[in-house]
Amino acid sequence: MPSETDEIASAIIARWSAAFSKLDAETLAALYSRSAFFFGSNPTLYRGRDGVKAYFEGLPRWRAPRVQFSNVSSERVNPDLLNMAGIASFFLDSDAPSLAAKITWVIAREDGDWKIACHHVSSQTPLI
Repeated sequence: MPSETDEIASAIIARWSAAFSKLDAETLAALYSRSAFFFGSNPTLYRGRDGVKAYFEGLPRWRAPRVQFSNVSSERVNPDLLNMAGIASFFLDSDAPSLAAKITWVIAREDGDWKIACHHVSSQTPLI
């Protein structure tokens, strides 16, 4: 039976995935904290909702983007903070192979709602 922490993470994953499939930068940005840190698929650190929105607005306009999360783990840090880690497989065009990356989120309660406070994506290929 999923824990409350798992349910919080799953709900954000579902909302994030739905917005990503439309490349809806406004809806994606609304899932993040006002003071979010965001490392996506490029080396730039984006900050806050405006930064997150700018990141998603700058992505190519793929025909059929979707994402599938797997191997998700979540852990409660305190009543207002949790960590989530998993694998995000991105399917960007029907004829292109998927891109799989490690993803971690720090999720914090902000103004009575759960928001992503820190987002980090990294390669599954070992660096060393």
